[in-house]
Amino acid sequence: MTTLKSTHLTARKMVIKLGGSTLEGLNEAFFRNFKALQDEGYQLIITHGGGPAINRELEKAQIESHTVNGLRVTSEEMIDIVQSTLIGKVNPALVYELNSAGITAVGLNGFDGSLLQSRFLDKDTYGYVGQIQCVNSTLIQSLTDASVVPVIACIGANEEGQALNINGDTVASEVALAVGAESLLLVTDVAGIRIEDEYRMKVTESDIQKWIEEGHIYGGMIPKVQGALACLHAGIPTVQIVNDTLTGTTILSEELVK
Repeated sequence: MTTLKSTHLTARKMVIKLGGSTLEGLNEAFFRNFKALQDEGYQLIITHGGGPAINRELEKAQIESHTVNGLRVTSEEMIDIVQSTLIGKVNPALVYELNSAGITAVGLNGFDGSLLQSRFLDKDTYGYVGQIQCVNSTLIQSLTDASVVPVIACIGANEEGQALNINGDTVASEVALAVGAESLLLVTDVAGIRIEDEYRMKVTESDIQKWIEEGHIYGGMIPKVQGALACLHAGIPTVQIVNDTLTGTTILSEELVK
């Protein structure tokens, strides 16, 4: 029987960030490839946002929202809707899908075991948007060692118990760094980076910068690759931009290529 200590030392970890339309319904290929990664020995951790669901709830409440620097400005009225939507609807629905597919999963948010200890990012500018100060990696480790997949909603909590809205890519990156993940998968609606009608399997930061300058990477793909590069700069060895089959482009740090 493997001890907790040796499992911690040998297990390979991967964080999978689900967002946008992906959350509206996962396909069979996702579950098949997810299980294949588990069979390869990966301990998997899921983080998620829920933009479309939040937008629907805000529309019902006739509340308009806008972003500043890519972050949703979150009023006191909005944070209650964001919190109840992510924790009360999106998270349990995702956990149910995983469990129904034979994947043991448990839903978590920043309040659980002080998982995402946070503070206001800049209340005057962004309202109830948070910045993570500490991730309870011990809690995550105890679940992954028990072959349970943590499914983490991007809601943080400060010392006063106030819920804070945290950017989904930020949560994914901070969790990946805290647990020492060897890769972060950003699941999107495209199968990676496509240059001249060809999807690229492996690329580097210098490749990406060149393709942006040449106009091969444009539009909505630019913030995706910039987010991936930010994760690399934070210290995650590889970041993958994949579709809901979990296949796509691996972005390597320059050090791994040398």
